[in-house]
Order: sequence, then structure tokens, then C-alpha cells
Amino acid sequence: MKLSEIKSQLPQLSQLTFFLPDGTSVPAHFHITEVGQVTKRFIDCGGTLRDEKSINFQLWEDGDYDHRLGAKKLLDIIQLSEKVLGLEDLEVEVEYQGDTIGKYGLDFNGEAFVLTKTMTDCLAKDKCGIPAQKPKLKLSEIQTSAAGCCAPNSKCC
Repeated sequence: MKLSEIKSQLPQLSQLTFFLPDGTSVPAHFHITEVGQVTKRFIDCGGTLRDEKSINFQLWEDGDYDHRLGAKKLLDIIQLSEKVLGLEDLEVEVEYQGDTIGKYGLDFNGEAFVLTKTMTDCLAKDKCGIPAQKPKLKLSEIQTSAAGCCAPNSKCC
């Protein structure tokens, strides 16, 4: 989800809610302690130089049970960050403390924001010798289609 998409949803929300990928909600007393733009410059395993940029939100919660971050306040924080940091309209990643700091994507379900799982991947499969995944087929489907092809009067022979 891009920053502009988040900004467009915030004015419509009466309360700000985030859900974890397993469906549990982030406690209502969370803070967003950071909004920033992250630039990552790296070389992949195939030797290609790459640059990635994203917007980062850090969600944090502690014993401050009286604190509630509203949608308007988050929009104000984002707008200040855009002004001061010159943020671009990039995909937003969210850091959230579980057993360790987790890194999530972000989606919106119409009422609340949803942290989505992120996965690692090889960016140079063609240079690493990693074969492309073969499509998974069900043997029953192959037999059914083959039977129709080679049936009497199918004119395949």
C-alpha cells in the first residue's frame, strides 16, 4: 500500500486500528514512533547493484494504556514527515515488535489497516542457477484431459 493510499483512507476513519496477519488486533494504545523513508542500496547474489526505497512506520505499544493515536493525528504526522523529510509516494512497510522486530507490508480491509506477511526472495534466480518452479498439476486433471484427447472419434490419431 502506498503512502497516498493510506492518506486517502485516514479522513474516513473514526478510529485507527491495525490487525496482525493472524487476525489479532494491535492493542489500541499503540504509538507510531517513527515515520521515515528508507533507502537500501545493495548487490544481489547475481552481482547486480540495486536500490530500493520504502516508507517505514514503526508501531510500538507499551504500558501507556490511556494513549490512543487517532486517524487525524496520524495524518498530521504523515503530512509533517512529507514536508520535513520530502517523502515520496512509496510502498509502506511496518515494523512491529513481537518476539523480535517484524517487518510487514500494509493493506486496508475497508475498516482497518492490516499488517501483511513479507517474504525474502532471490532477485537473481537466472544468474544463481535456481530453476523456475514447474507448475503443479493434479494427475487426475492430466488423465481427464488426456482421455478426452485420445478417445475414440476424437480425431487426434
